[in-house]
Amino acid sequence: PEIGGYDVLSLRDDFSPESYGKSISAVERGGYDAMVIDSASHEWEATGGVLDMAAKKQASGSKGMIVWQQPKIDHQKHFMLRFMQTPLSLVVLCMRAKYPMIVKPGKEPVRSEVLEPKQSEDILYEMFVHGWIEKGNHSFHPTKITAKGLRDVFVDGKPITLETGRQLAEWAKGGKASPAPAPKAAETEEQKMARRIISAIKAEETVSGLFDLWNVDYAADLSKIKAASQKAYDFVQGEYNKRSKELEAQV
Repeated sequence: PEIGGYDVLSLRDDFSPESYGKSISAVERGGYDAMVIDSASHEWEATGGVLDMAAKKQASGSKGMIVWQQPKIDHQKHFMLRFMQTPLSLVVLCMRAKYPMIVKPGKEPVRSEVLEPKQSEDILYEMFVHGWIEKGNHSFHPTKITAKGLRDVFVDGKPITLETGRQLAEWAKGGKASPAPAPKAAETEEQKMARRIISAIKAEETVSGLFDLWNVDYAADLSKIKAASQKAYDFVQGEYNKRSKELEAQV
């Protein structure tokens, strides 16, 4: 389905923590109900991001922990605390992921089987829900669900859908993220017949002006049901005969 109705605030050349913080403030002033940050990985590794800030510090002559001091302070102040303390009801962080290499002394490096987001190593501690999306069928695989009310929303192996968004919105408003109502079972032949008979009774009701037929005692008014059914049958038979004659005339 086509999804839209949202506004976009684009960041282009500056992905610094401060730039993200100003953008979050702009969203808050706009009176929005939810915010999607795509991608939070840029704040860490893109131009102007934390890694870039640290690299520039090192290039300017800084050494040791001084290299990381200001970049991490900005990261916590302008990015982490801003989206964690925002009054917005719902914040969704999209992040790129990687399989990190595991290096053990005396052994060849091997790739980990666990995906890690391209962000600070402690960012997952702040998430109510975290998971990764499969490339092929877009199925969601949760790795962490802290909020109990969301355990029925994010089901392992199922894709993120419009229904997921509906339940998230309900949860964000303070309601219960109830599962979608089950689809109605298909009508049986007996149910179809009963519905058609009731429709015929309603038609008889309109014709005769008996507006209280919906409250009839069917056991006591079988004659009315029979008359209505006969009327419906006669109508269909008449239409069939009429159509047959028209076809014969055309031939």
